[in-house]
Amino acid sequence: MDKEHYGAVCRLVKAALDEDVGRGDLTSLACLEPGPIKAKITAKSDGILSGIEPALIAFDIVDSANVIRPLKKDAEHFSRGDIVMEIDGFNQTVLTAERTALNFMAHLSGIASFTNQFVEKIKGSSCRILDTRKTTPGWRYLEKMAVVHGGGCNHRFGLYDMVLIKDNHISSAGSIKSAVEKTLGYLDTPEFRLQFEMKAEEVGIEVEVTNESQVEEAISAGVTRLLLDNQTPQTLAVLVKLARSLNPKVELEASGNVNLDTVADMAASGVDFISVGSITHSARASDFSMTVID
Repeated sequence: MDKEHYGAVCRLVKAALDEDVGRGDLTSLACLEPGPIKAKITAKSDGILSGIEPALIAFDIVDSANVIRPLKKDAEHFSRGDIVMEIDGFNQTVLTAERTALNFMAHLSGIASFTNQFVEKIKGSSCRILDTRKTTPGWRYLEKMAVVHGGGCNHRFGLYDMVLIKDNHISSAGSIKSAVEKTLGYLDTPEFRLQFEMKAEEVGIEVEVTNESQVEEAISAGVTRLLLDNQTPQTLAVLVKLARSLNPKVELEASGNVNLDTVADMAASGVDFISVGSITHSARASDFSMTVID
């Protein structure tokens, strides 16, 4: 984790602790005499681990004297009953950090685990599973890292790192050709280079298409990556065949109507990528619990 993202994650964890702890952990302060504690965090489901770093940050922010020993790493498989962390610390502060740490691990491991189910469904193909921008506000970096831990790949991180011309852009610009021409013109301006600190050749350009005429228009405009949106496996195969005939090197991404029942057939159509919004916005949380060791 680089310095910039580490700082952002620390701020997110601190905000989560502030939300949960408020003026203090009333229960622990009221009924516990300060003293040493040993505890373990155990998996109560099967899956792929993610969220170790924010969990460690949560324990550290509350009390840096607590010693937390992860027994597994992010991206490793865990099974129900596996101990994933051991803790030596102080009872009041360990219990104060417990829920926040577990929340990060549960949510992010859920994303990694759900992503891995899609990855396994297309195993053996050259297709890759991508995430989207359908992420929890403030959690994007962590959720996209969880996708990677699950074996998926990251699409763009935000609006700033590539051009993705979608239906509303096309409607507003008047046509795919017009949108692409305006984009290329903008990328050739000093204003672009100053604001984004990138060169035009460093910017990927992708266009969303839904039918054969749009495929032809986009490729004739020089676009080298297409987003084939809301297709069935059957119509997807038709568009893939057409696109490859016009430009054998064009990169193709499928999106929409993707689930665990359809993803293998979509990959078999010959697309290079399948983007799946549900892996970040609809993943079921994994289950972990912390238990004090007598």
